[in-house]
Amino acid sequence: DVQLQASGGGLVQPGGSLRLSCAASGFAFSSYPMSWVRQAPGKGPERVSSINSGGITTYANSVKGRFTISRDSAKNTLYLQMNNLKPEDTALYYCARGIIDLSVRGQGTQVTVSS
Repeated sequence: DVQLQASGGGLVQPGGSLRLSCAASGFAFSSYPMSWVRQAPGKGPERVSSINSGGITTYANSVKGRFTISRDSAKNTLYLQMNNLKPEDTALYYCARGIIDLSVRGQGTQVTVSS
């Protein structure tokens, strides 16, 4: 079975940093593009960042310059380094397999940015 387990969320003050991890199993991780998606209360999901199998990355304008996506195929793990966090970054973050079809996803990790 495909499993995507996100971790690393928490409560952080504005301007702080967090690093999210997503452990993948049950499929050929290195062959798939991967994405980080977030959903804030009362809002629809937003694809934050994606990385393809070759390491090409894309970012939502709202996080460009602050977030960095990366992957370690040896560890079957996807990462999201988040710097200069803002209150509007507060959301449930989850990793998903793919870029367009994001239906294969994990349960997510909560990120709360508040003073």
